[in-house]
Amino acid sequence: MNKFVDTHTHIFCEEFHSDYAAVVERAIASGVTRLLLPAIDYHSMPSIQKLCAEYPGVCYSMIGLHPTEIGDDYREQLSAIEQVLHGPHNHVAIGEVGLDFYWSEERRNEQFEVFDAHLQWARTTGMPLAIHSRNAFAELADVMEKHRAAGLTGVFHCFSGSADEAKELLSHDGFYLGIGGVLTFKNSGLASALAAVPLERIVLETDSPYLAPVPHRGKRNESAYIPLIATALAQIYGCTAEEIARVTTQNAEALFPSIKQ
Repeated sequence: MNKFVDTHTHIFCEEFHSDYAAVVERAIASGVTRLLLPAIDYHSMPSIQKLCAEYPGVCYSMIGLHPTEIGDDYREQLSAIEQVLHGPHNHVAIGEVGLDFYWSEERRNEQFEVFDAHLQWARTTGMPLAIHSRNAFAELADVMEKHRAAGLTGVFHCFSGSADEAKELLSHDGFYLGIGGVLTFKNSGLASALAAVPLERIVLETDSPYLAPVPHRGKRNESAYIPLIATALAQIYGCTAEEIARVTTQNAEALFPSIKQ
């Protein structure tokens, strides 16, 4: 059976509270043997740590403050998260972090401040980043350019942009594009955007419970659907799903070395 890594899943969220065990079992049965869980704020971390303790070697935690979760207490949250970062729990990445101006630009300055703090953590710890960007490509590109010499690594999560945007993001060595269910959407344009992207720069993800691939679009997403994304990628790259599994798993292990089995 093919072995896959879901590099971005929110199975700790309330959408999975009633059946997370079955969700993990279905993932493993589908060949998705490792699930990486990106935090959204300080309060999500206990649930993530519980899953990691319950499923060692399967679930792995990330740590960070999501841009849409920035509130009046964001500095207190950053301080608390940083304490956890340097605490006894192991984390595979700093994420989910970044910039999001889709819903509102009300906290634009705060988003830049928080993102910069996460980038500094990545510099000092050497940990990779899981970067979220929505309606903020130009701003993200500018921030990343300023940190180009810092030796950062990570994944640009949920990539759905153009070929030019892919080229710009992958000009940063050590970064990958996170590809999920959007690839299977009829008019996404993502297949053409990936035409010049080496498979060696791609990792797989679901972003579950969001963005379920066809034929489950509009329903709750879960890690067991990763093989559907792999099949779509295989059509683009003219190879087998087995090759997609091999290369993307190798990529994930290179980016997140602590998940190697």
